[in-house]
Amino acid sequence: MDARLAADLTGLPDLLTAARDYAAEVLDGLPSRPAAAPVPDFAPTPLPAGGAGAAGALQLFRQRWAPGFSGSAGPRYLGFVTGGATPAALVGDWLTGTFDQNAVTRQDSSAVDLERETVGWLRSLFGLGDAHTGTFVTGATMSNTVGLAIGREWLGERLGVDVARQGVAALGDVVVLSGAPHSSVYKALSMLGIGRDRLRTVPLLAGREAVDPAALEAALAALGGRPAIVVANAGTVNTVDFDDLRAIAALRERHPFWLHVDAAFGAFAALSREHAHLVAGLDLADSVCVDLHKWLNVPYDAAVQFTRRRDLQVAVFQNSAAYLTAPAGDPDLFHLTPENSRRLRALAAWFALAAYGAAGHREIVTRNIAAAHRLGERLAAVPGVRLLSPVRLNVVCFTVDRDVPALLDAVARSGAAFLTPTVHHGVPAVRAAFANWRTRESDADRVADLLSELLT
Repeated sequence: MDARLAADLTGLPDLLTAARDYAAEVLDGLPSRPAAAPVPDFAPTPLPAGGAGAAGALQLFRQRWAPGFSGSAGPRYLGFVTGGATPAALVGDWLTGTFDQNAVTRQDSSAVDLERETVGWLRSLFGLGDAHTGTFVTGATMSNTVGLAIGREWLGERLGVDVARQGVAALGDVVVLSGAPHSSVYKALSMLGIGRDRLRTVPLLAGREAVDPAALEAALAALGGRPAIVVANAGTVNTVDFDDLRAIAALRERHPFWLHVDAAFGAFAALSREHAHLVAGLDLADSVCVDLHKWLNVPYDAAVQFTRRRDLQVAVFQNSAAYLTAPAGDPDLFHLTPENSRRLRALAAWFALAAYGAAGHREIVTRNIAAAHRLGERLAAVPGVRLLSPVRLNVVCFTVDRDVPALLDAVARSGAAFLTPTVHHGVPAVRAAFANWRTRESDADRVADLLSELLT
């Protein structure tokens, strides 16, 4: 055994203690850590010939890389709908690496059953019924990809084509309809061979990011009975607007389509008694995307994909080899996602749900919503600021009467917050997205004070 590796094995308890102490130091400093860090130019160094051992590598990381890491796990990082990692989720993530399970089969581990239990808990959290089965994937992009892949197979079923064997070209013209799709949907369509241009955007309700159900029905009727895919939104990226899921699902009585719902973070509205109506009808979807490293506050990367048609999911993703189980009954997980090997992403979510339950996560969601409303109220009173939408859930979308990139750069350089740019109905704008378990209304006030100072 390499001498440094042997020494690290002998000293492993001390190494883990050192890593724990450093992690605790980082987490304790999050309230004062800059939300965004300036990124200098780094010249790559050569691969070490011998290496410095784990303790040396930790020291090198602390000196060279850690100072440039953002405070994205902290309370005022309001970009990209980024959550943090609750204490229980962090424990689960550390143990994920410790046990290092390849969570795909029951042949050698109970890890698959733990994932099944976690999926059941999540199904209950979001108000989905037993007809929906679920599987962990890396994030919303892959969750949307898996859901749309199953929808692609459903199109083949309707048209008498085995897409998994014959290829997407056998489908002929594929139509995908959506009102305000997330960019990951276009990416998924590209990866699936359907093509970005196959997505047809449908008119929205006036002043909204929600699709007009009458316009959607007209688009479906124009297909003359040819099956399609509809991507509905439960929480749009700019203003967290919600399509009327029940109205859309009702259109299946007259028109054939696969209903995929992108609920990456909007699904968590189900936890708020005041906002649960926004996801009414989610259980009617054929497939659902939910991103867990957003509002569940588990470490990257973790998402879940739900579907009513596990048989079609197996048709797409099954893997046949002499050393693998056949996809019969309750199939092993390598038959359900693009990955053959995968880490036990479910463990961090299991820990978070076991530790805090539905009530604990409801409190996080409710507090984040209150903080978003607080920021919206404060900004509405700042001269030169205009809200571009009501604060519906956890995102504040606004514009200013000056250069948006310059403002965002000033915010980032202050270290007090991090916000991201967008364009809403053609207007350059700013998004402040609240999803972190540490965030309080006082953090919203600090961001409002900063923006007021920069804009006056």
